[in-house]
Amino acid sequence: MSPPFAGPGFDLFAAPIAGKPLRPHQERAIAMLRGSLGKGLKRVVCQMPTGAGKTRTAAEMVSGALGKGKRVAFTVPAISLVDQTVAAFESEGIGAIGVIQANHARTDGRQPVQVVSVQSLAKRQRPAADLVIVDECHLRFEAVSRWIADAPGTTFVGLSATPWARGLADDWQDLIVPVRTGELIDAGLLSPFRVFAPSHPDMTGVKLNRAGDYDETQSGEVMGGLVADVVTTWLERARGFPTLVFAVNRPHAAQLVQQFADAGVMMGYCDAHVDLIERQFLFARMKRGDLAGIVNIGTLTTGVDADVRCVVLARPTRSEMLFVQMIGRGLRTAPGKQTCTILDHADNHARLGFVTDIHHDRLLSGREKSKATAKERGEPMPKECGSCGTLKPAKVRACPSCGFEPTRQSDIEVEDGELVEIGRGLPLDASPKHDREAKQRFWSMAQHVDAGRGKGGRLAKALYRAKFGVWPAGLDPSPIPPDAGFLAYERSRRIAYAKSQQRRAT
Repeated sequence: MSPPFAGPGFDLFAAPIAGKPLRPHQERAIAMLRGSLGKGLKRVVCQMPTGAGKTRTAAEMVSGALGKGKRVAFTVPAISLVDQTVAAFESEGIGAIGVIQANHARTDGRQPVQVVSVQSLAKRQRPAADLVIVDECHLRFEAVSRWIADAPGTTFVGLSATPWARGLADDWQDLIVPVRTGELIDAGLLSPFRVFAPSHPDMTGVKLNRAGDYDETQSGEVMGGLVADVVTTWLERARGFPTLVFAVNRPHAAQLVQQFADAGVMMGYCDAHVDLIERQFLFARMKRGDLAGIVNIGTLTTGVDADVRCVVLARPTRSEMLFVQMIGRGLRTAPGKQTCTILDHADNHARLGFVTDIHHDRLLSGREKSKATAKERGEPMPKECGSCGTLKPAKVRACPSCGFEPTRQSDIEVEDGELVEIGRGLPLDASPKHDREAKQRFWSMAQHVDAGRGKGGRLAKALYRAKFGVWPAGLDPSPIPPDAGFLAYERSRRIAYAKSQQRRAT
């Protein structure tokens, strides 16, 4: 007798859900899974980024298995996600569901689909299953690893937006990547994003923990010095946007909540001790506007489907998985949402690059060393535009925000603590040429700053020549207030000049 889902012409996904067609990348995921399992592999990880429709794709697998008379188990990483998963499957037309969790009202071992938390899996008898779907498989729960080892004939499919943990290759045989975050943004299935980042919080001397990430206590102390800047920047850049703030630890989170409160902004608080009911209450309050956002400690990186329009990264990390999971909370689309604002106070983008550029094509074994950051690997990192302060993608000369294309020169230094915009996630006109309208706008802003400083026109001319390489000619001298990009550029010129004077003096 052939094992389940194997043999010539097998089709794990033979019963599509009527009335709910798959998107092209979901069809691709099913086809890639079919191909991998068709080779005789039994343990396949499918990378499904935020917004890819993980539940819809999983429902297609479940429906196909049920259509062939097979039994399915779906494991979730937290008890709080059991009811959420049951509701999501029922919304996809799957109703024959039982739950394995203590005293749960849906406990029914006769049902062909069993939703089980890994906590219950460690304490109770495993359900009979031909197909086991492991949600957030990168978390590598011991109970799941033991089940995989004990059931070599059972088909296991892992789902994860970030399947890059060390040791996954010890349990799983293959990785398929049907779609990437950047493709979902381009297709309108995820929100574009704008990132503003501080120059360089000093992480020198901060120890690394066993997982290779920053020590919590020491990084909390470093980030505690930026609490006021976090609040001030949010008030300037994201006031009114439903916000998730990622803090380092409880003392740091308490500082943030208090500093926001001192500024007249009410933020909620969430950590591992806040249960599902309380979390739902927090999100309901944020939706009503009673809370401006929620400060959390590592608990809202998954299972968040709320309208989030700003993500504040006040937690430094070297982990690509954590980085992508945090930002992913703000990338879901919502009515009226044009973009997600990301305020990175932890220098994570300077360390890891853009989330849209993080890709891996294989699983890692437990014997491999902790991965170096993109910066440590020597990969080209984003560069700051000397004109408007936007951090542009590596190897892109023309700024995607203002079009400025610099001449060959040393990197421009910026003032510590100043937030500058990073432009990868937001579709912008990246024309390298400055048209007359852009030159006029710059000249008018330069006139405004010049008049305010009492420079008699000298500053305006110097700024214009530094930016465009020529003196202004035939432009209207009427001043207009400068925007943030102009001010960042003008400030960088002042700092560069001051430092050149210091070098000459020494």
